[in-house]
Amino acid sequence: MTIREFKMPDVGEGLTEAEILKWYVQPGDTVTDGQVVCEVETAKAAVELPIPFDGTVHALLFEEGTTVDVGQVIISVQTAGAAADAPVQEAAAPVAEAAPAAPAAEEPVAEARQPVLVGYGVSTASTKRRPRKAPAGTAAQNGTAAPAAVPAAAPVLPAVPAQPAGERPLAKPPVRKLAKDLGIDLASVVPTGDGGVVTREDVHAAAAAAITPQAASAAAAPVAPQAQAPVAEAAAAVPAARETRIPVKGVRKVTAQAMVGSAFTAPHVTEFITLDVTRTMKLVQELKDDPDLAGLRINPLLLIAKAVLVAIRRNPDVNASWDEAAQEIVLKHYVNLGIAAATPRGLIVPNIKDAHAKTLGELSESLSSLVATARDGKTSPADMQNGTITITNVGVFGVDTGTPILNPGESAILAVGAIKLQPWVHKGKVKPRQVTTLALSFDHRLIDGELGSKFLADIAAVLEHPRRLVTWS
Repeated sequence: MTIREFKMPDVGEGLTEAEILKWYVQPGDTVTDGQVVCEVETAKAAVELPIPFDGTVHALLFEEGTTVDVGQVIISVQTAGAAADAPVQEAAAPVAEAAPAAPAAEEPVAEARQPVLVGYGVSTASTKRRPRKAPAGTAAQNGTAAPAAVPAAAPVLPAVPAQPAGERPLAKPPVRKLAKDLGIDLASVVPTGDGGVVTREDVHAAAAAAITPQAASAAAAPVAPQAQAPVAEAAAAVPAARETRIPVKGVRKVTAQAMVGSAFTAPHVTEFITLDVTRTMKLVQELKDDPDLAGLRINPLLLIAKAVLVAIRRNPDVNASWDEAAQEIVLKHYVNLGIAAATPRGLIVPNIKDAHAKTLGELSESLSSLVATARDGKTSPADMQNGTITITNVGVFGVDTGTPILNPGESAILAVGAIKLQPWVHKGKVKPRQVTTLALSFDHRLIDGELGSKFLADIAAVLEHPRRLVTWS
């Protein structure tokens, strides 16, 4: 029997780390080549990882909620024999984080297998495993194999001293990360694990003691396991806490960095227009009742997207990007229409590829698929690349409008406000009409005031008189 290790792959565009969201297997489970074993979240999207060989799960090296660097072993599998495409082979059991194994002989990596999903793959270059040093008293030094899974927390040991001065505290990577997130110095934590290992419960106890004197007595008592709880929940559970710190990571971290870069790189200009969309709302209802469109999702956003595409056709110079290195404006003869989507993991902007070439029905199907995939957290990195112009529908939150920030690399972004029944002068009389406000932010290096104004006015003109979807096409 052979123990083979599966490393965290680079699941897209050179990303360096990913968070393990969910394990679909446990030690002892049988797995087959191509079976999804876990879901991870990168800075761009959530991705399911398939195992590249058959066997029985030997150990899960990291807990759910742990951020793991690309290239680190995340799961080991016991197989019947060594295959040519094995990433790593070991005669001994894999290393468990609580009790690292003795240094092993360096072995070359065999030829990598073919990728099975976008951005997935193991480097074909030969690499070597870095020997690990086992602390005193571990199973590795006693000549026994490391345990197959992360061990349960040990019972509290009385009068355990803190970590000796000058020595690096012993703790698993997830525990180190928890301590960092909670602002706890591991050297000051009293370890209760076997061999002087700091456990998750030790860190929680130290955090409670640091916040309130009354919690100090709880430092010696076991804390309920929270192996899969988010850091924010763990911090909020501490009694009398006046602040909660939430680590910025994954999609939210990249979004923040991108928005700062966009705001301070592209000179933004925002223009507004308030308009009567009563006719568009009537058309939406008529299309819903049309048997030729049965089964399609018809809503105002669909016609707004179509209006944007018509306006781009009339003003093609708005569909461009800025090449800083070459100091050139790059005109795009295609439209990858971005739709900003709020998801449980943060704001993402997937785009509909070649939206300009789609019929109304095809555009509806693409919008529905895009939104459903985003809500499920399954949007791939490729779906968020190479966008040209974006729509953000803030009206769904009851907001009248806003000043949106450009999606990096794009020329413009349209914010759509809430559609409300308001008094409006129609045919010389004040009548209740469906009214909304649009806000268009654009890169002033690419789009001057005249072009931006014409573009926004054309979008409004189509929505005021949707017959222009036909006459202007």
